Amino acid sequence: MRLLAAAAAALAASLAAAASAQAIQPAAFASFQFRQHPGGQLPLDTLLRDEAGRTVRLGSYFGRPAILILEYLHCPNLCGLVLGGTVSGLTQAHLQPGRDLEFVAISIDPHETPADGIAARGNYMKLAGQTDPSGWHFLTGPEPAVRRIADAVGFPYRWDPRLRQYAHPAGFVVATPDGRISRYLLGLQPPPETLKAAVATAAGDKVQPAVHPLLLLCLGYDPQPGSVQAAVIQALRVVGVVAVLAILLLIVRLSRRPAARG
Repeated sequence: MRLLAAAAAALAASLAAAASAQAIQPAAFASFQFRQHPGGQLPLDTLLRDEAGRTVRLGSYFGRPAILILEYLHCPNLCGLVLGGTVSGLTQAHLQPGRDLEFVAISIDPHETPADGIAARGNYMKLAGQTDPSGWHFLTGPEPAVRRIADAVGFPYRWDPRLRQYAHPAGFVVATPDGRISRYLLGLQPPPETLKAAVATAAGDKVQPAVHPLLLLCLGYDPQPGSVQAAVIQALRVVGVVAVLAILLLIVRLSRRPAARG
């Protein structure tokens, strides 16, 4: 009991310290929700860079329904989970980029390069068990161009220089062949049946109403001492160690009890 009390005290102290060290205050979290614009037109004339470094129009990737994901490839938090979860969902739904839809991922980090896009495309194609790159697009571009697309989607994001991370929501949109937003899918990994239905709806040039707001903020790991994440992670480590010690102590005590006589 003393060990558990100490663990609880450590956790409470860590959380209290974290509250005063937050880079983004809780009151600001809601500003990172998707601002949903069902039926909104994507700016298809926006110029980006493809994996070969060529200048391309966003509109050149339409003509089929498209999944459009805004992310950054060196994200230490949720971006990889969103990308991986979407690819996994497509595979389970038997949907193939290049045949059934276009998979368009756009980096919000202007420092990421076409080489980063090539590497990411290879990784996610491997995850999907596919070798044909047609339909898979990992694009980069200057901040004003990407910001224009993000604003059309209603995807707020901001660079935090202290954490050296982007804060943004987790999720993506499915767009019609002519580049209108058909549906928002929020979170990390939509069920395959939901993903399949969303692509079918977009293929039919239909638009679904805004979904119930869900804020899953991509902003997490902070290696700096005294930060929110460092404090919470340290508290969880303490609790984990205490729990293991408590279990070991219980095992030792039980092993020392005399065996019951028959």
